Amino acid sequence: MDTSPHLARAQWMSLLAQSDPAELAAAMDGFAPPADLTWLRPAQTGLYMLRGRVGGTGPQFNFGEMTVTRCSVQAGDHIGHAWVRGSNARHAELAALADALLQDGEQNPSLCRDVIEPLRRALHRRRDEASRKAAASKVEFFTVVRGE
Repeated sequence: MDTSPHLARAQWMSLLAQSDPAELAAAMDGFAPPADLTWLRPAQTGLYMLRGRVGGTGPQFNFGEMTVTRCSVQAGDHIGHAWVRGSNARHAELAALADALLQDGEQNPSLCRDVIEPLRRALHRRRDEASRKAAASKVEFFTVVRGE
């Protein structure tokens, strides 16, 4: 993980959002929410419009919509936010709580060790499996030269 605090936060927020909800729940099981926990924005599900560009540089067009759940929580002096794909409110709540706790300098090392690193390994494992599965179905096309 990068040493810059802003980049590190962006990285762990991305990892929390992409993690499997069951794996996140299991990893966060050992971390009790603080007594002064305040839900600033309870989990809300809505739609985001996805936009794209032809060739990455062409005019924008609406690609489609995606369901997203967001949540914000305050734990002590730290505010945690989460935006996750789908409508899993518990996933958004746990990700927001983890974001808030990770901002605390005292809890950060143990959370990085017990939550972030296992989730990172699991995400890499899922990506490798998907890559291997896609590579197994790869078709090589070639042209046979006819007699001239």
